[in-house]
Amino acid sequence: MQLHELTAHSAKKTARRVGRGGKRGKMSGRGHKGQTARAGGRPRTEMRDIIKRLPKLRGHGVNRAATVNEERVRAVPINVGTLEALFVKGEVVSPQTLIAKGAVSAVRKQAPLVKILGTGDLSKALTVKGCQISAAAKAKIEAAGGGVE
Repeated sequence: MQLHELTAHSAKKTARRVGRGGKRGKMSGRGHKGQTARAGGRPRTEMRDIIKRLPKLRGHGVNRAATVNEERVRAVPINVGTLEALFVKGEVVSPQTLIAKGAVSAVRKQAPLVKILGTGDLSKALTVKGCQISAAAKAKIEAAGGGVE
């Protein structure tokens, strides 16, 4: 095989020249008058300076750390008053038992991080395991005769 014997498998595509008469008339795909309708017409480079003056952190809100750190695991809040309604005296409160009672839902088939907060009253002695707990909630649970592990 020689170089002059080579043939192309597909036809060669050529870019269509617009605005030289022929098939595309009127504005030739350039819209109406103006800077971009002219040959060689482009927006001025001053636009770049205007864009640079815009705030760099636009769209992130006031507390940027809260929007940027998406990997952070947020705890599901449960109040002491909810535990009073769901559990019987002497039961163990854990993420698994909260899922079983329907207080929280599983995240990707795993128990979520749970934080117990101090809103409401507690009169039953409950044992809390595997949960984060606020100081007010801990005081209420221990006052009712329960414990935190």
